[in-house]
Amino acid sequence: MRKPVLATLCVVLASALALSACMKGKSSRSPETRAGSPRKLSIVCTNFPCYDFARQVAGQEAEVRMLLKPGAESHSYEPSPSDIIAIQDCDMFVFVGGDSDEWVDDILASMDQSHMTLFKLMDQVQTVEEEVPEGMEDDGDDEAEVEMDEHVWTSPANAMTMVKNLADMVVSLDPEHAQTYQRNAASYIARIQKVDDDLRKVVAEGKRKEIVVADRFPLRYFCDEFGLAYHAAFPGCSTKVQPSAKTVVFLTRKVVEDKIPVVFHIELSNEQMADSIAGSTGAKPMLLHAVHNVSDSDFQSGASYVSLMEGNVVALREALN
Repeated sequence: MRKPVLATLCVVLASALALSACMKGKSSRSPETRAGSPRKLSIVCTNFPCYDFARQVAGQEAEVRMLLKPGAESHSYEPSPSDIIAIQDCDMFVFVGGDSDEWVDDILASMDQSHMTLFKLMDQVQTVEEEVPEGMEDDGDDEAEVEMDEHVWTSPANAMTMVKNLADMVVSLDPEHAQTYQRNAASYIARIQKVDDDLRKVVAEGKRKEIVVADRFPLRYFCDEFGLAYHAAFPGCSTKVQPSAKTVVFLTRKVVEDKIPVVFHIELSNEQMADSIAGSTGAKPMLLHAVHNVSDSDFQSGASYVSLMEGNVVALREALN
């Protein structure tokens, strides 16, 4: 589990809330001025899947902001004073929950939430416990409590449920644009369904049902949905970046013994372990996107959950054949 720097967070929180209080009378985002005002709904999101689902539903009818900067590591994010003010002043706050959002509870507990609607991805679908299967390194904390795996969006089926539920909540906040929100959600759900169908076809036609990820593994829900066995280096929220020799040997043997043609890494990784294992086995290193975040260039070019999962269709076809 990642431990937040509580002292630093408390200082940031106190500073942000003091500044927010000073600005309250001037803020165009205050609940007192929203009624009867033409301003758009304000939606603040923690990471990329939250942001993408919200912007796809909202279209041009709401202002959607992502707190996590493109290219940044999602598990080490801590809010700045301006981020905290944005959360305080928004109409809807969309977050994942789980280990990487440990800071959220402390922030929300100190805020006036009377005008704010909360949407937590982990509350929308059934979650599973994090697991450390054979060959995977854990963080060595034997006393750590059981954690639920937070990477719920990696299942396209879960993503469709979350988009639908998010749209219902946005409609409740802004019924004037209900038809637009519902139409946008239906269109995006159809696109996710197409990707889901494509992935199922690839798995059904594949020669194998096993993948190797020489990296952290935030793809548990993805593999569960498509019936894939997996071997990986670290859990999805692990703080480790350097594998032990034992882990490298285990994954290398799996690639050789099972004739695995592709060794995956996830986005924004240093890719070193995947490259090393691929180099020693003749396998091909490839990206399997977990959609935690995107690079700045991908963000600027309009990458979406659907486009990233479409890339996974291509990668998985090569890995399973």
